Amino acid sequence: MKLDAHAHLTYCSNIHPAQTWEEVRAALALHVPQIRERLGHRGAFGLGLRLSAQAARALRAPDALSAFREWMAEEDAYVFTLNGFPYGPFHGTPVKQSVYRPDWSTAERCEYTADLIHVLTQLVPEGVEGSISTVPGGFRHDPGARQPETMARNLVAAAHDCWQHAQRSGTRLCVALEPEPMCMLETTEEAASFFCRHLFSKHAVEHFVRLAGCTRSDAERALHAHLGVCFDTCHAAVEYEDPRAGPARLEAEGIRIAKVQVTAGLELHRPDAQGLARLEAFAEDVYLHQVVIRAPDGLVRLLDLPEALSRARRGALPDGPWRVHLHVPVFSELEPPLRATTQFIRDAMPDLRARSHHFEVETYTWDVLPPSLRTRSLDASVAEELRWASNTWHSA
Repeated sequence: MKLDAHAHLTYCSNIHPAQTWEEVRAALALHVPQIRERLGHRGAFGLGLRLSAQAARALRAPDALSAFREWMAEEDAYVFTLNGFPYGPFHGTPVKQSVYRPDWSTAERCEYTADLIHVLTQLVPEGVEGSISTVPGGFRHDPGARQPETMARNLVAAAHDCWQHAQRSGTRLCVALEPEPMCMLETTEEAASFFCRHLFSKHAVEHFVRLAGCTRSDAERALHAHLGVCFDTCHAAVEYEDPRAGPARLEAEGIRIAKVQVTAGLELHRPDAQGLARLEAFAEDVYLHQVVIRAPDGLVRLLDLPEALSRARRGALPDGPWRVHLHVPVFSELEPPLRATTQFIRDAMPDLRARSHHFEVETYTWDVLPPSLRTRSLDASVAEELRWASNTWHSA
């Protein structure tokens, strides 16, 4: 759905447990008309697709692309963004830190992203730019995280792929790294440093020139156009970032915010017995829920919520508020002492609205949320998230 002539809002289809392209198609056919109806939305409806590597490769087939375009025409729908973060299965089985694999040091990640670039070029409407969010390098403790130069070369190659498509079709795409707790690029500041040191560097420009046979100035413009950041408001809030400083830092370095994920995490101001008991309901075995504690001596990061709860019960953690990487619907009113990090979204939105045109709500955790947060149907929840995000964007 359009927010204005240039800005677009959607929900990420990773909320649906769909691994194959056939499953993605079936989920969209079932849910999109119902979400649109609940919104009372009569105009063109934007889609944000999560495609696994398996689904992306299947959708490359000309017949599959043609059939999907026909369905979108019937539904008055269009695609402007893809979620290219999770490579493999994403629902119903423990994902945890495997969601970051393969990382950007591998050929598998490059091939997967090339498939996504090809698909999005075929789907995005004329005159609309496309975005692809992707893993922020990789998991901090995996071997690939110690290969930033290899990752940079692979990302420059992805930018070249986007550039080639733009030369042929006029469609511009941007591959957007999504900083996340416990990843190689954990914060906005780390992302900015990686771009300056590796993706916009002299070596990156020279590598692009060799790939494209273009001038240095053309290479510099292409790298800035086709590589950017996906700013996830939950991730930034969990890291206690300044909601205005992060976007400003990216702009100062010429780094595009190609996509904004309008998401909320959990906050516990005082980790007393009551608060920890409330958090216990959110501990589950599928997704990684990183915890960041604002302690007197600085931030303390823990890999997962069950580990943090266990250490807290033993008195082995410092005092200070907790923030948890666990996406809850942005309209959620949690039972005290828990609350959602929605104020961060409100505070950041004026700057994000000025710097990005792609906005996406992304509550992929729907199936594992406590029943108290799933009193509505999935369609009703997505519609309410889109309504909340639209209202927040317009009031920014």
